[in-house]
Amino acid sequence: MTAQEKQETLRQLYEQYEQPMYRIAYAILHHTEQAEDAVSDAFLRILRNLEKFETMDAVQTKSYIVKVIRSTAINQYQRNKLESERYTPWDDSILDLPDPADDLERRLRMQMETEEIQHLLHALNETDRSILLLRCQEGLSFREIAQRLSMKEAAARKRFERARKKIQKQKGASYYVEQIVSL
Repeated sequence: MTAQEKQETLRQLYEQYEQPMYRIAYAILHHTEQAEDAVSDAFLRILRNLEKFETMDAVQTKSYIVKVIRSTAINQYQRNKLESERYTPWDDSILDLPDPADDLERRLRMQMETEEIQHLLHALNETDRSILLLRCQEGLSFREIAQRLSMKEAAARKRFERARKKIQKQKGASYYVEQIVSL
């Protein structure tokens, strides 16, 4: 078979069987791109055996093409499964469902902390509270805070430190202002 005859046979096979092959591959793989890859791989395998095809509509041709696409798609499915197992860490804690009582306790604790933070913030004057929130929640630099509040950068920095110390004094030395970020 000449190169031109091979090319013409392959073109005819592609036109006639590409869509049925895709449907078979998709039924196995359930993924569009992988099904397209399986069809491409199957055509490469078919290309090596083009001499076997007498006619395009022969029962043997259809049977061979179905076998090739099924085995190609199944091989790809098995490779995907092996890769998934290799890269998916398994931990028995995945199966543990959270206890609703623990979740309720956690939410109540978070609400109490939020209310406590709000109470501490309201103990500050408006400017100091704004500086603290701009720094902790919005992550602004002292220069940006100073520009926004029309004050000097050094004043913004100093007022931030005083507000932080005031909150730490009220709450205790172990309390960090950075928790304000989570509000």
